[in-house]
Amino acid sequence: MRIDKFLSHLKYGSRSDIKDQIGQGRILKNGLVVRDPGEDVLPDSDLVDVGGERVFYRQWIYLMLNKPQGVLSANRDDRQKTVIDLVPSPYDRFDLDLCGRLDLDTEGLILLTNDGDLLHQIISPKKDIEKHYEATLAHPLGDYSALEKGVRILDGKDLPYVTKPAKVVPLSDTRCQIRLTEGKFHEVKRMFEAIGNEVVHLKRVAIGGLRLDPDLPSGACKELTFSEVQAVFR
Repeated sequence: MRIDKFLSHLKYGSRSDIKDQIGQGRILKNGLVVRDPGEDVLPDSDLVDVGGERVFYRQWIYLMLNKPQGVLSANRDDRQKTVIDLVPSPYDRFDLDLCGRLDLDTEGLILLTNDGDLLHQIISPKKDIEKHYEATLAHPLGDYSALEKGVRILDGKDLPYVTKPAKVVPLSDTRCQIRLTEGKFHEVKRMFEAIGNEVVHLKRVAIGGLRLDPDLPSGACKELTFSEVQAVFR
């Protein structure tokens, strides 16, 4: 790959900017000053420096993010802080997408990646990947058998919809884990409303076999290996 294209993709500037920096002798490859913007670079093996900063590169990035409340599950927004705004350097140089969104006031596990094939596998309804949530309720859980059969709610377009059967694991009188294989708009909240209850706090703790690291602070993220991400499909 041309070095100007490589650095432009990593948001070090436009190709014109990169050309200017090369003219200033600010870009090195394997310790030698680069003179030609068209010089080839092997991203996985060559060491590239820009203005004294070593360029970080991975072909594929996988990040576990512990989303806080009040942060929008989106790539960008003009008014609201998004999960992408929480991504630290050097990962913020990559174009990342979300594997599964969360409501504004829902916290917990979000997977961010630039691996489009893996992303589509995870979000595909055909895969039936379970999402695990811990819900705190306004009232005692009571009889939840209807949730395990499917309840009628309104979907994101306010159209009647019957949910797929969920799995419910009581944790206390007013706390439970609920596992779904779909993700309609406000689905967990609407499901509990359908049985006369109210969700006052909701946190996603797992996607398939990938569990949120309990030691990961709210708002923080950590890099995962491909094999760790594959746990989603277990």
